[in-house]
Amino acid sequence: MREEQQDNQNQIKRSKVRIWSQGEYFDYSLLFIILFLVGFGLIMVYSTSSYTASLDYGDAAYFFKRQAVFAALGIVSMLFISRLDYHILKRFTVLAFIGIGILTVAVLIVGSAGGGSTRWLEIGPVRFQPSELAKMAIIMYVAHATTNQVWKLNDWKVLVKIMVPPIILTAFIAIENLSTAIICGVIIVAILFVASPRYSHFVVIALIGCIGGALFILTAGYRSERIDAWLNLETHPKGYQTLQALYAIGSGGIWGKGLGQSIQKMDFIPEAHNDMIFSVICEELGIVGGVSLILLFIILIWRLMAIVMNARDLYGALLVVGVLAHVAVQVLINIAVVTNTMPNTGIPLPFISYGGTSLVFLLVEMGIVLSVARQIKIRK
Repeated sequence: MREEQQDNQNQIKRSKVRIWSQGEYFDYSLLFIILFLVGFGLIMVYSTSSYTASLDYGDAAYFFKRQAVFAALGIVSMLFISRLDYHILKRFTVLAFIGIGILTVAVLIVGSAGGGSTRWLEIGPVRFQPSELAKMAIIMYVAHATTNQVWKLNDWKVLVKIMVPPIILTAFIAIENLSTAIICGVIIVAILFVASPRYSHFVVIALIGCIGGALFILTAGYRSERIDAWLNLETHPKGYQTLQALYAIGSGGIWGKGLGQSIQKMDFIPEAHNDMIFSVICEELGIVGGVSLILLFIILIWRLMAIVMNARDLYGALLVVGVLAHVAVQVLINIAVVTNTMPNTGIPLPFISYGGTSLVFLLVEMGIVLSVARQIKIRK
């Protein structure tokens, strides 16, 4: 009888998810890249915003100080989460997904507007974008649901069952923030594509996604106007910001004018410290600086891919796939917008652009990645 009780207790202990990770490995190279990007971002936020901050707030370091606080909060959160066992996320996935879904709907009802669209929620002194939280919630939900039914993914019904909840959340986001909705859609498809044994389903999914995106563009006048501005950049009034960004990239040449020496940041590029910060980087540090930053993002993505390939289990691998898709697509869209390769849309450059909510939750995602990496088994 005692032996049976002991066996039952051992089974219960094994079934419990550890709170703290017991892994010995830590990806210091990934941590260095993240910290370098955050540090470089702070430097560029100060450089691009000092002129505007001096005029509007009487403090050249106003935006830098705010971003530094969020960076510190994000780094502390990242390091804390990196010590957790990432399997603990399964316990909170559904609750977090529902909660963030409620916040996303609340934005449409009581949200505050900015830049021509309603994307922010204000709770007391705190102002944030629920769409940034939604990216992480979608990563957690799809990774968890896919892992639970991975052996059934060749069945259309199972695939649709997994996709419906995050697609509904993405649709609510798309009402006021199509660019973020596109990123969320890519995250969903990327996780399922990696786990699925059949790829033919994703041709249909891509067609449906293109049709849905076209409908969202046609049903909002300002989105159609952005496409018109993209096609007629020099003559359309809405093309001014992108045109000034191209002037900045061109005037920087190969080596740039020098850090802090940008002319376009002096109110020629509206809010240069936000989505158009890459253009000022190219103006001050030249094409060499811009290409170096792109190479650094490529190295970051390569490190994430290495963690995916060596993750302890499928759940951990899919979590990192979601983060990888998030970072890669956001970098691609931001640089494409700045260089006028695609129509203008409000997507920040990860780790670099000014924005507290984006930076904090991106660093939280990196904490999850480091947690997955910590449990990689190293062969001696």
